[in-house]
Amino acid sequence: MNYYSLNKKAPNSTFKNAVIKGLAPDKGLYFPESITPLPNSFFENLDNLSHSDIAFETIKQFISPEIPEKELKRIVDETLSFDFPVVTLNDNISTLELFHGPTMAFKDVGARFMARCLGYFNQNNNQEVTVLVATSGDTGGAVANGFLGIKGVNVVILYPSGKVSDIQEKQLTTLGQNIKALEVNGTFDDCQDMVKTAFLDDRLTSKMQLTSANSINVARWLPQLFYFIFAYKQLHKKYKEIVFSVPSGNFGNICAGMMAQQLGLPIKHFIASNNANNVVTRYLISQLYEPKPSVQTISNAMDVGAPSNFIRIEEIYKNTFETLKENLSSYSFTDGETKAAMLEIYNHYNYIADPHGAVGYLGCKAYLAENPKAHCVFLETAHPTKFLDVVKEVIKEEQPLPEQIQAVMDKEKASIIISTYEDLKEFLLKNN
Repeated sequence: MNYYSLNKKAPNSTFKNAVIKGLAPDKGLYFPESITPLPNSFFENLDNLSHSDIAFETIKQFISPEIPEKELKRIVDETLSFDFPVVTLNDNISTLELFHGPTMAFKDVGARFMARCLGYFNQNNNQEVTVLVATSGDTGGAVANGFLGIKGVNVVILYPSGKVSDIQEKQLTTLGQNIKALEVNGTFDDCQDMVKTAFLDDRLTSKMQLTSANSINVARWLPQLFYFIFAYKQLHKKYKEIVFSVPSGNFGNICAGMMAQQLGLPIKHFIASNNANNVVTRYLISQLYEPKPSVQTISNAMDVGAPSNFIRIEEIYKNTFETLKENLSSYSFTDGETKAAMLEIYNHYNYIADPHGAVGYLGCKAYLAENPKAHCVFLETAHPTKFLDVVKEVIKEEQPLPEQIQAVMDKEKASIIISTYEDLKEFLLKNN
């Protein structure tokens, strides 16, 4: 499988090159040259397949032959070493729990998959690769954990100072070894802009091999399609009209779900559930796509003012607004509405949702008001204890810390504060 740049001004690329480079030379995101739907029999037979079998069959066309099937199966097995349960709240709403991995966030899947792909490609390479990643919350911890100790790979994580939760910060600043954390005086958008600028800086790229572990990287983005299929497998016998409500920030997660649909997964519709950073919600109303500076909310992983992956979504739907709108709804909710939803979920269903999941739940309710026959699945993208202050404020109860969280809480934070792109550049050159 080859990949092309969505800016259409760069040569096509192999999967290996797309993973190692991250962005195309023309600043574009890579996208697969073709998407071949799987036979209906594959989806009809899901009940007889393991998670690893499903993942292998759905991802191999995007990777073969560059990673041999035996190695790809190993990568998939190691990536999916935890559960993806669906919890049904009522006849119309379920939640897909994506927080059972090592850092208790949905990004564990993409980070672990990409780390293993990069480790495979780099096994006989003497040149080190530097993974440069911006995070608005959970990406940093997932990437740090996924790449920890990977041979020939150094990781540099940029995160906005004071705009991630305490637990998220611990997860990305305490591991040491080949992981370095840069605390940026600014927003996530500032972090993301620095990363993109670094990829295009000849002085840097002539001295070091840079790649990204954000969802702009195809190896981080594509494997997220797995868990939409896992959820469908658990629900399809009981519900015929399944809709996914995805808390959306950089739009890689929902875009991966749309790729699963392109492969033939019979999903009825998608909902992009936004917080106050609602560029896509506004676009679907006005047809005007106007990125704006991000604003801080309690669902911080979604605090993205210029979602990188939306261009991939437009490509899936051939840049046709009407086709996109048939398949995607979007709603925006305030912090106050999010807290009220967390309390409602707790009081009505004895279920504790994190702020991102609560936004997804509100998206379900908004969609069901006009589509009452659907069964809507919201993605619970992070364990609620990662947002202890907000959860405790809303439900008024102490929550025990899971083992994965306890393991980092007493470790000492190690980060370097930077303010400008020149600070980042100086750090990279000094530590190359």
